Amino acid sequence: MDQEDGQPSVSEDEKSREEEIREEWEREQDLLKQKLISWDIEEWQEPGGALLRYVGGVDVSFVKGDDVTACASLVVVNFPELEVVYEDCRLIQLTAPYIPGFLAFREANFLVECFDRLKSIQPDLVPQVIIVDGNGILHPREFGLACHLGILLDLPTVGVAKKLFQVDGLEKNTAHTDKVKELQKGGDTFALVGESGKVLGMALKSSDASTNPVYVSIGHRISLNTAVWLVRRCCRYRIPEPTRQVGL
Repeated sequence: MDQEDGQPSVSEDEKSREEEIREEWEREQDLLKQKLISWDIEEWQEPGGALLRYVGGVDVSFVKGDDVTACASLVVVNFPELEVVYEDCRLIQLTAPYIPGFLAFREANFLVECFDRLKSIQPDLVPQVIIVDGNGILHPREFGLACHLGILLDLPTVGVAKKLFQVDGLEKNTAHTDKVKELQKGGDTFALVGESGKVLGMALKSSDASTNPVYVSIGHRISLNTAVWLVRRCCRYRIPEPTRQVGL
């Protein structure tokens, strides 16, 4: 029906449905967020990480020119050698709508399936921690993909983003650029403090040769200090080896 007939148009119907989905996802996200653990809880997280054996990396990458077909990937590397010991990549169809702030509802379940396959094929290689190509609490609702996935899997997760997610007043402005220039060597950092006063993550110069930092935020079952230590130890280049290998 046309709007002149007093009936909602198709676009209005779609908008209404999207709002219903958003409200449903907000409720589910709020429930999951109550389970978030933002401190160290694992034995391997003791200083030095002597008990850490396997680190996972995950990503969902799109087929060029297609916003529905994607590849859900999981790579596991040994630690500290950073050699690939397991790979899984499957083409998927993302049928859930894209709603900003709720990316995990499109992608997380496919990544869980990657872990289910790993557990059934080689359970001895299940990683003790996962690096996610994306964000954790550095997110508009402080609950990005790394948080969501960590809770679904009940595993420590770390978000590592290549670009600054501009939330809570964080901006890639002159002040931010000046701080980046002050990062002189691999391992140098500065805190990402929002207008709320919360430390949402760290900018990390992940290798001596890298020009731009990566942005580290906690996902689940890990502290920010341990997350930064882990990412630095996993970097031969700018991007941590588990997620760099996912992209190769």
